[in-house]
Amino acid sequence: MCGIVGYVGRSQASQRPLEVVLSGLGRLEYRGYDSAGVAVVCPDGLVTAKRAGKLTNLLDDLAEHPLTPGSAAIGHTRWATHGGPTDGNAHPHRVGGLAVIHNGIIENFATLKAELLADGAEFLSDTDTEVVAHLLARAYEGDLTEAMRAVVARLEGAFTLLAVHEDAPGRVVGARRNSPLVVGLGEGENFLGSDVAAFIASTKEALELGQDQIVTITADSVDVIGFDGEPATATAYTVDWDATAAVKGGFASFMDKEIHDQPKAVADTLLGRTDPRGALVLDELRIPEATLRSIDKIIVIACGTAAYSGHVAKYAIEHWCRIPVEVELAHEFRYRDPIVGPRTLVVAISQSGETMDTLMAVRHAREQGASVLAICNTHGSTIPRESDAVLYTHAGPEVAVASTKAFLAQVAACYLLGLYLAQLRGTKFPDELREILEDLHALPDKIQRVLDDEEAVRHVAQKMADEESFLFLGRHVGYPVALEGALKLKEIAYIHAEGFAAGELKHGPIALVDEGQPVFVIVPSPRGRDQLHAKVVSNIQEVRARGARTLVIAEDGDEAVVPYADVVFRVPQTPSLLAPLVAVVPLQIFACALATAKGLDVDQPRNLAKSVTVE
Repeated sequence: MCGIVGYVGRSQASQRPLEVVLSGLGRLEYRGYDSAGVAVVCPDGLVTAKRAGKLTNLLDDLAEHPLTPGSAAIGHTRWATHGGPTDGNAHPHRVGGLAVIHNGIIENFATLKAELLADGAEFLSDTDTEVVAHLLARAYEGDLTEAMRAVVARLEGAFTLLAVHEDAPGRVVGARRNSPLVVGLGEGENFLGSDVAAFIASTKEALELGQDQIVTITADSVDVIGFDGEPATATAYTVDWDATAAVKGGFASFMDKEIHDQPKAVADTLLGRTDPRGALVLDELRIPEATLRSIDKIIVIACGTAAYSGHVAKYAIEHWCRIPVEVELAHEFRYRDPIVGPRTLVVAISQSGETMDTLMAVRHAREQGASVLAICNTHGSTIPRESDAVLYTHAGPEVAVASTKAFLAQVAACYLLGLYLAQLRGTKFPDELREILEDLHALPDKIQRVLDDEEAVRHVAQKMADEESFLFLGRHVGYPVALEGALKLKEIAYIHAEGFAAGELKHGPIALVDEGQPVFVIVPSPRGRDQLHAKVVSNIQEVRARGARTLVIAEDGDEAVVPYADVVFRVPQTPSLLAPLVAVVPLQIFACALATAKGLDVDQPRNLAKSVTVE
């Protein structure tokens, strides 16, 4: 969601604070936003600038009306929650010599605002954040950290706050509850950001802030306390990617780049997970082996694309481990009184590790006594920290809002989890596990082969840019692939698209099929599941007979689909359970190419944010 950057340098005023903040906001654009603003603490006081719309609007304004050099700065890209995307609602919000930026939602803002209005406060925006600015200004008595501590004690909800004051030109104070904030450690300068992309061009050394902590940075110090005022610790780590990973690398869009990153993302996620004998070793799984052997149910909790990776996991884990697996949308999980307990393993999947719906579901599961394992791409994020164990994917930063390489890395990690449980519980023989792992390690090269043939997919997509609706059909693991393919078109091309289990076709959805209706069909391999394959070929015939234009994803050598397909996109032969890793790639390419042909911004689709950090 919102992007946050903070910086403090040496006391001598310069343009560096503003430059650091603006460059950080540029790297955080992928989070999704509709306005941007900055505040700089200068020798003569506090100066601010903010504009609705893209960051370029703010940059144009600053070029025309430059800000005075300073020693500290904060910057923000906002995704509207309370109040529309206007100049007035953009952050920072200023009261006197104090400025505040905020990510999240203050749930009791209405009560606090009524109190402030009764006391004579004047509000200039419709946001909940301005309430915090007024509270901080009233609590400030020369110590910004103490003012922050007094104010956060009154706030309810999820928030990251950064504040500066003109009377304290050498410091920025931040606070976090249920919302991300990380510290970047420099020499003679320090940084704050909603994620490490905010400061990765300047330093790779970072600190993980814990829940309910306040951090005060100066040029030479970082002090962390709890909301209770007691000293607190933060964990240091080194970021293992650099600023070049967050640039397009010659591709037309970040999404295009990240689609092409997928062979490496999968390979890196699989790397180093076996010992010299070929047995799986997942060092991050701190859950005792005895506990994992005793589990009698797995519940996967996730949202959006991550939930579809969980659906793939369900098929694989149930087959390999003979454990029942449920897949739950995280935002529904805790509201339906789920049945979980000490013998339940909850698997929380989140690219960012900050998805609020998933985080709240994790907390509920742990309260009920379940063990929680996080599958996450972001080191040091909240969900892994609050889980019992973590299995990190190694996809690298994913900048485009629509997930691609993170999805494949999540699926690969789910396969590793399933195979590890099968190894631990003895439901697969060692030679069977080795064979599956060999097949899994062959997948990066197969994904690359699909990418090498992408022009055929792009050509078809460009010719279909005027279509208004698509249907996607799949069976078995092809069903979640169909759901993901439909989601990609919705997200970035703004086209109506629906994914269905192909067996449901005759139970209603076939009524949608008329002359010229494009229908994608994900066909399972005829090798080993020939009955299922035959049923899907029949589905192709059914929609083709009613005038549909059929676009078929089928493996090399599958000639049975040819008489009934208008277009066939080929993927390499792959074992059925592993097939989603190749079958989804043409659908990603298709969505990206079609949206590009429509002239849309595939990296920052309207109304969407990369990380949903509010419920």
